[in-house]
Amino acid sequence: MVKEFHDRLRARIRERDGRDTEPTAGVIDSQSVKAYAVVGADSRGFDGGKLVNGRKRHVVVDTLGLLLGVMVTAADTGDRAAAQVLLGQVADVHHRLELVWADGGYTGSLVEHCLVTLALVLAIVKRSDDMRGFVVLPKRWIVERLFAHLMRTRRLARDYERCTTSAEAMIYWSMILLMTRRLARPHPQRA
Repeated sequence: MVKEFHDRLRARIRERDGRDTEPTAGVIDSQSVKAYAVVGADSRGFDGGKLVNGRKRHVVVDTLGLLLGVMVTAADTGDRAAAQVLLGQVADVHHRLELVWADGGYTGSLVEHCLVTLALVLAIVKRSDDMRGFVVLPKRWIVERLFAHLMRTRRLARDYERCTTSAEAMIYWSMILLMTRRLARPHPQRA
């Protein structure tokens, strides 16, 4: 129910911005968040890279930064394993999706799996070795902006939900709030 409402709002925003309702490109990434005490051991893990004990949010967004799919797992779940499941779910719903950008954590057999099984090109956006400090990477900032929006929602600053499905629903609700605000603002007409 929540997802259906979310998807209808996303289609309205895409139409208003002069886009087709179905996206052809997206961006995938994950975010580790600390879990509250009520989160059970069955859906909690430790992300050694980020040093976070909690859960991981795997998301796919379109080029406008609107959510296409989300999956919440234990934080010790690998990005490639979760991406294989999530991209399969997203590709089943969004048939026109052809290209997904990802960071270096999604390299390896996942690239070939996406091409052969899902008919989806997984393009890896890498940071060059000579870059120092913070640098905005092409296409990757889109999903990072989504994570910033989620962290502004107080309920999502930490994972408080007992079930992963409830955690996913909270992410959809946060995006619904964002999209309704975007639709309420006057939109400048393009020439």
